[in-house]
Amino acid sequence: MQNRTPVDVPTQVPNIIKFVPLIFGGILILFMLRGAFIIVEPGMTGVKATLGKVNQTPLPEGLHFCVPGMDQVTQIDIRQRKESAEATAASKDLQTVSAKIDVQYSLVGGMVPQIYQKIGPREVFAKTIIDPAIQECLKSVTAGFTAEELVTQRSLVKDKVEQQMKEFINKSLSQKELSGCVEIHNIAITDFRFSREFDAAIEAKVKAEQEALRAKQEKERSIIQAEAANEKKRLEADAKAYAIREESIARADAIKREAEALRNNPELIQLRTIEQWDGKLPKFTGGSAVPFLNLSMDDLEQ
Repeated sequence: MQNRTPVDVPTQVPNIIKFVPLIFGGILILFMLRGAFIIVEPGMTGVKATLGKVNQTPLPEGLHFCVPGMDQVTQIDIRQRKESAEATAASKDLQTVSAKIDVQYSLVGGMVPQIYQKIGPREVFAKTIIDPAIQECLKSVTAGFTAEELVTQRSLVKDKVEQQMKEFINKSLSQKELSGCVEIHNIAITDFRFSREFDAAIEAKVKAEQEALRAKQEKERSIIQAEAANEKKRLEADAKAYAIREESIARADAIKREAEALRNNPELIQLRTIEQWDGKLPKFTGGSAVPFLNLSMDDLEQ
């Protein structure tokens, strides 16, 4: 056998090994840079806390730089939002009243860091500021109205609730040095509910009022009909009296004209006499002649 001389293979260090630290360093830097930027979404305001301390400068919408591991950003919704709450109170006439109130409000973006620092996120703000205001103000306002007035004067009740809520909220916020951090846009009382007994009483009252109104209308209709009938009778009587009067005037005028005609025509008088003669001759004693009646105009007028 022939002995083979071993070939020496030169030892080559791959160049890639030299770049491993750089690669890992680059990845680490990219990872850190990825956490160094944050985007505040539309309608939100960012609150930056550095090592747990709240920065009083709010972060508006857009891209912002943060120190990874040191800064933490919390986004707070400052858009208009509706908060609803159920409340139960007693009316002036001691009726139990339940109501649902909707409050539309928004936070002032420039004061969001203070709100977050002294109260908390928006959900906490609603529970600690808005909801207590609804409960307290509804009880205060309803105590000044009867149950019926709460329904018939709903607009006035709403205005008073809104006014007292604003005062209550401003007072609560001023105690925390947060005056002006919230804007109340609208308050709506969406529902009033009473006890079954009160609802039944209201229904009975409404029914009685409707029946009374119906009876009044029927009475007025009967009066109108009676007055119309009387007026008809009066008009008919006036028409009849007028006809009689006109007939009498016409008859008197005809008699007057005929009398004048007879006075001016003696022959006509004898014609009228003959027309009135029944053909029987009067009987006279002591004479043979049968005279014809000779009547003058004076005799006819007598």
